[in-house]
Amino acid sequence: MIKEQISVFDIFKIGIGPSSSHTLGPWRAAQRFTAFLSLNHFSEQVVQVKVLLYGSLAKTGRGHGTDIAVLLGLSGADPVTFDVNMVTPAFNGIKDLGILNLAGIKLIPFSYNDDLLFLYTESLPFHPNAVTFQAFLDNGKAVSQTYYSVGGGFVIQEGENGQDAEEADLPFPVQNAKDLLFWCIKTGLKVSEVVMENELAWRGENEIREGILKIFNTIKDCIYRGCHSTGTLPGGLHVERRANKLNNKLIGGKIYTDYESWLEAIRAGGNSFQYTLDWVSCFALAVNEENASFGRVVTAPTNGAAGVIPAVLQYYITFYDAFQADKIIQFISTASEIGCIFKKGSTISAAMGGCQAEIGVSSAMAAAALTECLGGSQRQVLMAAEIAMEHHLGLTCDPIGGLVQIPCIERNTMGAIKAITASQLALQSNPDKAKVSLDAVVKTMWETALDMNVKYKETADGGLAIQIPLSLPEC
Repeated sequence: MIKEQISVFDIFKIGIGPSSSHTLGPWRAAQRFTAFLSLNHFSEQVVQVKVLLYGSLAKTGRGHGTDIAVLLGLSGADPVTFDVNMVTPAFNGIKDLGILNLAGIKLIPFSYNDDLLFLYTESLPFHPNAVTFQAFLDNGKAVSQTYYSVGGGFVIQEGENGQDAEEADLPFPVQNAKDLLFWCIKTGLKVSEVVMENELAWRGENEIREGILKIFNTIKDCIYRGCHSTGTLPGGLHVERRANKLNNKLIGGKIYTDYESWLEAIRAGGNSFQYTLDWVSCFALAVNEENASFGRVVTAPTNGAAGVIPAVLQYYITFYDAFQADKIIQFISTASEIGCIFKKGSTISAAMGGCQAEIGVSSAMAAAALTECLGGSQRQVLMAAEIAMEHHLGLTCDPIGGLVQIPCIERNTMGAIKAITASQLALQSNPDKAKVSLDAVVKTMWETALDMNVKYKETADGGLAIQIPLSLPEC
């Protein structure tokens, strides 16, 4: 696999739902294309733009908002800061008026039906998620760029190999779990501490801490917003939001006014198994209902799996009284390293590996993070990640209607519960007696991905996607 240097801020990205590979990635690709036009002084010469979507981006593009993402990206909007309430109106404005404000600086005609092409039967060899942007200039010439959205919001341009960025001098280079354990044992550092030392090669300590806490604040706001939003999810499946009803039932009429007082109200309900289990499900549902509604979420490591790590982190904060900056930074740092290992040794793209690459990886990340925060050894941290992924191997991606809703939303609750179970198993086990290593399960996941039928890789051509009539409500 390609050797990469991946930061916490590469794994955890702030963006807009519903998909990191089909929404955030294409959005970033569109921004890169407008930057290319500007750099080469083409922007003012452009008279027409065409967008060609290939493979999985075509097949589930409308359900995943790929069309929305590329048009907003071409318009100069940024997914980190763009008002989520304006996503649909801005898209409809371009579509209905037939005018695109390219990079926010030049108005050009744009036909949704003629200039945005869904090439359902065509796929490019490098990756199933491919998009080509073509710009036609006033001198009769044309320029084009092709990009691949390779999962988790990562984008590679045609001709790049993922190693083109300038390498940092990392004190503890990690390619796999064996490397990570070597540095942990050699130095005595925790996984999160190894991560923080490597991050210092890119940025200062204050910037790292502030950046991670910004990620957490986005997660926190997303959970809270999702638990207090009602209605039906967009897309035509008529899926009703459930997090708000579950929140109201569990909170039992307790009064609160903000996130902090909400935490206290939850804690006042006790910590029985059923109660905590219901809250974990509620947290995960909240995030992924926001994700499905074009809300602001954090890739963790993807949008489709954006609820697993937040749900487990919120569980830890709530029921272990861990609403502390250092604990939150420790959790997110540990989780990021496990995500890096999976991206380097396998994939975090459902279009490449099915849902094992999304829910499976996020569950492994959450399990490892929870284990370290609960006092587990470095070996137990890796063991927890291995256990979580081992029991997601072969998980397919078969979204009904091409939407990140069924089975995706509930699947996040299952990934979160599995992560907590994996953590508990690892904490009560002797890793020296484990038969399966994390590296072995990463390798197995990749081989499983290669063997998996393409119809189970985010195409909506197989599994539940072809068994459930679109007119039926969610079961």
